[in-house]
Amino acid sequence: MEKYFRLSILYFLLIISSCSIDNPKEEQNIVNDVSQLNPIKVQRVVVPTTNSEIIGVVKNQKGTISIGGGRFSMGGQTATENTIQIDMRKFNRIISFSKEQKEITVQAGIRWRELIQFIDKYDLSVKIMQTYANFTVGGSLSVNVHGRYVGQGPIILSVKSIKILLANGDLIAASPFQNQEIFYAAIGGYGGIGVITEVTLSLTENCKVERKDTVMKISGYNHFFSNTIKNNSDVIFHNADIYPRDFDEIRAISYMKTDKELTIKDRLKPNDGSYVMNRFAIKTVSNSCFGKWLRKDVINPLYYSGNVVEWRNYEATYDVAELEPSSREKSTYVLQEYFVPIAQFGSFYPKMIRVLKENKVNVMNISIRHANRDPGSQMAWAKAEVFAFVIYYKQGVLDADKEKVKIWTGQLIDASIVEKGSYYLPYQIYARKEQFLKAYPNALEFFKLKKKYDPEYKFRNKLFDAYYN
Repeated sequence: MEKYFRLSILYFLLIISSCSIDNPKEEQNIVNDVSQLNPIKVQRVVVPTTNSEIIGVVKNQKGTISIGGGRFSMGGQTATENTIQIDMRKFNRIISFSKEQKEITVQAGIRWRELIQFIDKYDLSVKIMQTYANFTVGGSLSVNVHGRYVGQGPIILSVKSIKILLANGDLIAASPFQNQEIFYAAIGGYGGIGVITEVTLSLTENCKVERKDTVMKISGYNHFFSNTIKNNSDVIFHNADIYPRDFDEIRAISYMKTDKELTIKDRLKPNDGSYVMNRFAIKTVSNSCFGKWLRKDVINPLYYSGNVVEWRNYEATYDVAELEPSSREKSTYVLQEYFVPIAQFGSFYPKMIRVLKENKVNVMNISIRHANRDPGSQMAWAKAEVFAFVIYYKQGVLDADKEKVKIWTGQLIDASIVEKGSYYLPYQIYARKEQFLKAYPNALEFFKLKKKYDPEYKFRNKLFDAYYN
């Protein structure tokens, strides 16, 4: 009876929820990102499909250049004013593939969804990627993404080699064994060293996974993870969601390797899924305390009732459309992320929660992830084994709203630095330069390499505008 009552509430609220979508039109030569907070007027946009076209832009254009992929960074990291924007999204072919060696080489503009569709036919899967499959592979390398993959970490751990076009027009190969200096600067380098054109990735086997979850107090999570998840080779995906507004309870969610019969027969999520329920949930949760209660006590218990069994590749093909609200005209939804060494988990999260509460941040969700140490990228965010706190929140779009976000962002960056941690760079660029240098102590060395390989400062974006002289 209780389950049917909850379903009735959910259905009623869904009916009264608006489901219309406000899709902003792209103006000519205006580059923006998914948050719609950073419209940037570029000189023009070039959409290459071949190496020769990219080489032609880099060698022959006198102006500065910016590089864009899926445009899911949220602070202008893919553009700056008056640059020639190279839009990589049509540069998306599969170049070579070996099922036996479990590796694939792709053009950097390919989206993960397209890559997974290809390798799924051979019962293979990617080792590391972010949760959503709309990103381009080159963009993911440029920000050195991570995901929910247990025992993994930044994507650089699964990259065998790259090809990169330097400012002088040279197209070179780089790997951990060849041109290492460029390899470790380019991955996580936000397009500052050159244009990543090709990527060779290690793959792994696709398998069936069973979802399991448990609710607990956040104070017990580190012990739970260390003893139940970290060294369990059967766990493929794992994250823990912290529930607002009290922030003292979490739901830990794992997908474990299994031989059980599938409950979801599809091998991949649909390309054109309907996300009415998701948009309803976003709107409801963001609008009131009642919505946050509804998510915690009604929506999530319904969603996680029963342990589904699905393919690994099904879980790897989420579409960001499920997060898209009905409108971003007056408010928008944004991410931030903070990393702290695992030993600092218990001392960081109370500081984080205090900052969020004192500043009355409209938090939708905080997801906890785990990542192993980065093997050597110059702009490494995982300088040690870390927990990541991914904050998804709602904010207004006015200048006054942005100033409020800037204040509490600075407080969270300070809190992470005190714990010998860092913050993630693909989001709104509010860190002071001294904060940036403390969180990324190798940045000055990276800037030396940028000057070496890009002496005329050809490759630019808002991140370098803020911190690179």
